[in-house]
Amino acid sequence: MIRRSTFVSLALAASLASPAAAQFAPGMPNEPDTPIDAATKAAVVESLAVHVRDDYVFPDKGAALAKDLRQRLARHEYDRITSSKEFADSLLADMQMMTHDLHMRASYRHDPIPPRTEDGPPPAAELARAREFERVRNYGFERVQRLAGNVGYLELRSFSGFPEAQATAVAAMNFLANCDVLVIDLRKNGGGDPAMIQTLLTYLVEPGDRLHINDFYQRKSDTMEQWWTASNVPGPRLAGKPLYVLTSALTGSAAEEFAYDVQTHKLGTLIGETTAGGANPGEFVRLSDHLAAFIATGRAINPITHTNWEGVGVKPDRAVPAGDALREAHVAAVQQRLDAEKDPGTRQLLTMALNLAKQAPSDPAEDFKRPMPKR
Repeated sequence: MIRRSTFVSLALAASLASPAAAQFAPGMPNEPDTPIDAATKAAVVESLAVHVRDDYVFPDKGAALAKDLRQRLARHEYDRITSSKEFADSLLADMQMMTHDLHMRASYRHDPIPPRTEDGPPPAAELARAREFERVRNYGFERVQRLAGNVGYLELRSFSGFPEAQATAVAAMNFLANCDVLVIDLRKNGGGDPAMIQTLLTYLVEPGDRLHINDFYQRKSDTMEQWWTASNVPGPRLAGKPLYVLTSALTGSAAEEFAYDVQTHKLGTLIGETTAGGANPGEFVRLSDHLAAFIATGRAINPITHTNWEGVGVKPDRAVPAGDALREAHVAAVQQRLDAEKDPGTRQLLTMALNLAKQAPSDPAEDFKRPMPKR
């Protein structure tokens, strides 16, 4: 069975990427810790070493990481650790140090993680828990509104892969259909699933056009997987309307792909900061009752640049501090409309909207700082 490529959200170490790749629902911040003994640590290290050796998209780096993890265990570097949370943090830091790949992650969950058959579906209880986790977050659709000057605004916190998310996406895009300009805010979006990217980008191209969005190479199956915009979406398209996409250092994974797709296909303008730099999709593996890892098993290949944003991030077309990006985009959007408008009455309204946009405060800079792995 070939899994569909998916990204892990970089916003949470164990955040669910999609039902296709999910093996467990994520743990919550500040969960109770669980003690861990020497035998469990040794078993976790060996399981992780085997997975990275056999599955990591870059075989040489996977073999080197496997060797390094086993050597650290042999040197008793993990002996002092008795906390499952701390052990997960240590493994995460070691994986990041060796690969410099943001998708190579270890994570902790207090509730026991059930075993799963290789390449089988997630346990029903886990899938239900993950679906509820997504539902109460509105599948990532944080805010949809009409700003002054008839500028449509969508704040998206994740790209959900659950089928139920599609109805929310359709509702959001139909709400925005009558706006003259669109702003999509990905500054707090850690990633998710390419199926949602496909849906949203389809609204941004003309009916009948099929845009070749991205390709994924998968090491385990030695196959290339293509993604295109869909043939149809419910409701009117927003193609041809000015588009601004907001980015920050927190913008990761699938959110970076969306921004990169917009940029390389010249669908809009990116405003904000260079993104996190995680481009390799993969899947979760269970390491123990309370520990799991996300292994990057593939790599993204853009059909235009024939490369991706791994390690370098997506650079905005207009670099501004992330906290200023919404104001700057709103001002640019209204100014663009004002420059093209001839009707005196409409120009007066747009001038008022422009003044309102310029007076908007900045968002706090600390809201967009990316935490570093602890060691």
